[in-house]
Amino acid sequence: MCDLDECVEQASADEVAEKVAVARRTFDMEDVPVGDLAWAAQVAAGLDRLVERFQLNGLTYYYRGLAGNRYERLGAGLILGNSLLTARGIAAAGEGDLKTCLAMTMLDRMGAGGSYTEFYAMDFREQFVLMGHDGPMHLAIADGRPMLRGLGLYHGKRGSGVSVECRVKTGPVTLLAMTQTAGGSLKLLAAEGESIPGPVLKIGNTNSRVRFALPPAEFINRWCSHAPTHHFALGVGHRRAAVAKVAELMGIPLEVVE
Repeated sequence: MCDLDECVEQASADEVAEKVAVARRTFDMEDVPVGDLAWAAQVAAGLDRLVERFQLNGLTYYYRGLAGNRYERLGAGLILGNSLLTARGIAAAGEGDLKTCLAMTMLDRMGAGGSYTEFYAMDFREQFVLMGHDGPMHLAIADGRPMLRGLGLYHGKRGSGVSVECRVKTGPVTLLAMTQTAGGSLKLLAAEGESIPGPVLKIGNTNSRVRFALPPAEFINRWCSHAPTHHFALGVGHRRAAVAKVAELMGIPLEVVE
């Protein structure tokens, strides 16, 4: 956080203005205060400097913060910049989840995207699972233009600011999680499904309706039986075969929920 703070402080006015311009070109916007957008742009410029300084291939982050202190404000300003990094192939995972950062990187290198995701809810009538997160989103796999939504209070974390809202393209998708065995070695977990159209929650988070061959409850039970983290990477296309090859080459066991 100290390095990020320094990098954000060093961001020039021109760099911040360029990030604002990129945001306006990339996103639709709703309820975004000008000051919140400017701060998110400054943090995004600082993140670019941080990546260059340490030659990062990916990053994870979490900072609780307290009473609106500077590090809380830094943590609250990361969603825009980390979504832009993820779209460039530098996977950025929230909540300190390094395993999911690796899963996101794998799907990105397969050309599938790899968006930071968790399960939200199950619809037992229409038989789908609702999934997403407040970012980072892999913008290359968004269905239409993503939205930046201003939130007066984040859900699940301290602070306020701008958050990314969009859905993954409709069609075949792959879920990929990196977890570990009881012995502590790494393990991959994958599933294939279908991103389907339909209304989603307008809460400043990524939202996708995904249907599987299994009913929602049975799918979730089987997925959770493999002890995953509660996050995973969501990518486009059915990539099970490619994931299996990567797992074999890397010597990592793979479980598939099907």
